[in-house]
Amino acid sequence: MIRRMAFLRALLRTALWRPRLAAAALWWHLTGRKTRARNRLRVAQQQGPGAYARWLREVEILLPPPNPPARHDGESPLLSVLMHWHGEAQGMRSLVALQAQNFADWELVLITRDGSAPARPLGVSRCICIAAGQNALASAMRTARGSFVLPLPDSAVLPPHALARYAEAISTNPDANIFYADQDEITAKGQRKRPWMKPRWNPEMFLAQDYLSSAVVIRTQAALATMESALATNGTAEEAVPYTLLLHLTEAGYGGLDAMQPIHIPHVLAHLPPASGASQDERVAAVARHLAPLMADAGAGAFGSVAVNWRLPAELPLVSILIPMRDRVELIRTCLAGVLSATTYPHIEVIVVDNGSTDPATLDYLTQIVTDQRVRVLRDDGPFNFSALNNHAAMLARGSYLCLLNNDVEIIDAGWLTALMRQAARPGVGAVGAKLLYADHTIQHAGVVIGMGNAAGHAHRFQRDHDAGYFAQAHITHEASAVTAACMVIEKRKYDAVGGLDEDAFAVAFNDVDLCLKLRAAGWRNIYEPAARLIHHESKSRARDTRPDQIERWRRELISLQQRWGAAQHNDPLFHPALDHTSETYMLRL
Repeated sequence: MIRRMAFLRALLRTALWRPRLAAAALWWHLTGRKTRARNRLRVAQQQGPGAYARWLREVEILLPPPNPPARHDGESPLLSVLMHWHGEAQGMRSLVALQAQNFADWELVLITRDGSAPARPLGVSRCICIAAGQNALASAMRTARGSFVLPLPDSAVLPPHALARYAEAISTNPDANIFYADQDEITAKGQRKRPWMKPRWNPEMFLAQDYLSSAVVIRTQAALATMESALATNGTAEEAVPYTLLLHLTEAGYGGLDAMQPIHIPHVLAHLPPASGASQDERVAAVARHLAPLMADAGAGAFGSVAVNWRLPAELPLVSILIPMRDRVELIRTCLAGVLSATTYPHIEVIVVDNGSTDPATLDYLTQIVTDQRVRVLRDDGPFNFSALNNHAAMLARGSYLCLLNNDVEIIDAGWLTALMRQAARPGVGAVGAKLLYADHTIQHAGVVIGMGNAAGHAHRFQRDHDAGYFAQAHITHEASAVTAACMVIEKRKYDAVGGLDEDAFAVAFNDVDLCLKLRAAGWRNIYEPAARLIHHESKSRARDTRPDQIERWRRELISLQQRWGAAQHNDPLFHPALDHTSETYMLRL
């Protein structure tokens, strides 16, 4: 009875904003498929307009309080809050929130128009005022007495425990220089919405979007050293605004070194007004200036992001495109037409691995296609083993780079291989994967998250490609734990170094995940590159894993993944612990 009442309440709530989904859930419930009905309502509620308010009531309020280090009187403040004062109407809300902090060891460095204190007393025991100007932030950091500074965004409101959370993290990670937290938006009436539960440090993502500077503390000494260098070089503190300062502090990250790797604090520690932060043009200019010595270009990306184009080698490497297939001539014909006639990257060879085709039309097509000197066809009549087929082709490949490509992929963008090679040719990069779409242009692959569903899942699956989705993550370049071998580019020496695909443990499923995790273990980074867009008619050319004759094989491969990589308990760096690990859609766990 209790479960039935809970279902009915959830059904009524869902009907108010998703009536068709509620009707479907009711039909499933009435026809006996009650588990499916409950799961659909659960997903609807987690995506619904009241989901965050419910999460605040049921989850955030139960989080353990911070445990900051004890205060030592007489020592310099641990945290210096740097705040621009634009007048009472804009600043008092931020100031009131600062005064409500339950952590005492902090000071306020106030940047005012002329350096004088506001006419109204602020009620802050330790407050220093400096004049606004071109080098104001640099001056504020020189004035700060704290060992860490917190640049407070305009009109930002800190929750009462924010400074204590930062202090706790600093105490736990004494050698770190940068700490950043999650954030949300706050309306004029104080309503919190649009939570950004952020990933752990992801240098490629930081180039694409600024997900640090709205909720960050920085070691004062490290910040000053970087800014002094910028002042000496440029004669201006332009490079010292928070985003560009952080670009300099973390610049080793996208080279794979992570000299100053920021620490993520998985708590919401900043409430910001909507549409706050630097403009897209400002961020594009900052990234372009920063990457100019590395021979990379920056431009406007999707949904306000920054798109980085890394330069290709002067002499383009040969790419061997490996395509296993069996019959289904319409699939291989579409795939090869795009590869051979609609791909701008010029230096390719294609190795088609025919796994026992018997259809006369297919065999006739394969006979015709080898008249193109770029194409070879290998025959392998053994049982379907995706790993073995690709490994065989890789052994015979002449290219210094391999492109693993499914025969059910359709080329829709001529620059797809160029985009993948811009990433794959960079030092420190392992596998590079594309954005794959279903035929209806919803997303099939935008990177693989380990631990999703106790195994590995495709992030943002079924999201419409023209929707921003969860903070545009499906549309920006970022480091991923794994990418799918349906379209993957990797340097051949790296593929060989980790033993290629595992033919024994992962004949059909999870072989690409295992390969990518081996690459990460060897020190290489895997990249998701959304500038390469293709259609993937998923699994049209092979039996689905859930078929009765395939399920036992799939279970063996699943167990192998869980045992080898701890996939069932894995907390992927790209996936916040507050999100629901049972869903490929990014939504709060309730």
